[in-house]
Amino acid sequence: MHKKNIGESVLENILKLSALLSSVIIFAMVLFLILSSLPVFSAVSPFDFVLGSDWSPINDAYGIFPMIVGSFLVTLLALVFSVPLGVGCAIFLAELAPKKVQNILRPSIEILTAIPSVVYGFVGMVLLVPLIRDVFNTNPGYSWLAASIILGIMIVPTITVLSEDAINSVPQQLKEGSLAMGATRWQTIKKVVLPASLSGILSGVILGMGRAIGETMAVLMVAGNWPLIPKSIFDPVRPLTSHIILNIKEAASGSPIYYAMFATGLVLFVMVLSLNLISHYINKKYKIKWD
Repeated sequence: MHKKNIGESVLENILKLSALLSSVIIFAMVLFLILSSLPVFSAVSPFDFVLGSDWSPINDAYGIFPMIVGSFLVTLLALVFSVPLGVGCAIFLAELAPKKVQNILRPSIEILTAIPSVVYGFVGMVLLVPLIRDVFNTNPGYSWLAASIILGIMIVPTITVLSEDAINSVPQQLKEGSLAMGATRWQTIKKVVLPASLSGILSGVILGMGRAIGETMAVLMVAGNWPLIPKSIFDPVRPLTSHIILNIKEAASGSPIYYAMFATGLVLFVMVLSLNLISHYINKKYKIKWD
């Protein structure tokens, strides 16, 4: 018994050390981002950096507002594609699908999460972009629409898995009570299951949105990457992630554009962190406790 207690104590201390180390690493990364971002503000004010619409390092103009708008536009349109598909798939898997169908669909959805983002980008570049160009008679086809479709496909598994977990957390007695009162299966899903699992579904949607905003390679390959606010879904767009990749390779260490990339990364970090905090808040505040 004494040896067992020692082993448990050692394991507990290792887990505590791991948690502490993870926290220190995250804190160090954030501190590094902040310190590396500060020098750029000697060339441009924080206000002009975040809200400026002109990106021209030759003229000492470092406005990233079009890229911020581009990130949100691409993500919001991706949600238009992915939320109905992801939530609908979750409802089907949790409430309607036979066991054999579940055993096929669940692994298939998990496989989607394992596909590298560069593969999505390559497929989008080879198949989707020419399709948009030919069907809608638009040039060049690299566009806000193409980026959103690819991102929408990528975040469907995240939304599906989290939504299914939320739906499965609704007590079976609640569903049986609704059916016993004469409600149909669809009425039970609409009036009982979805309202009861809404917080978990919203949390999954917001986490999917956070992943979409932080995605790099797939967007870089199909978005067109113009540093302008798009006027239509067929215009090229440049999200923040693509902006960093496109500029960091040309940035000399110690130059204003070099530090501007760190500041852009800091803005992106704040956006993703905010979405995660919102997701946590919604899940905690509105989650129904089944006690």
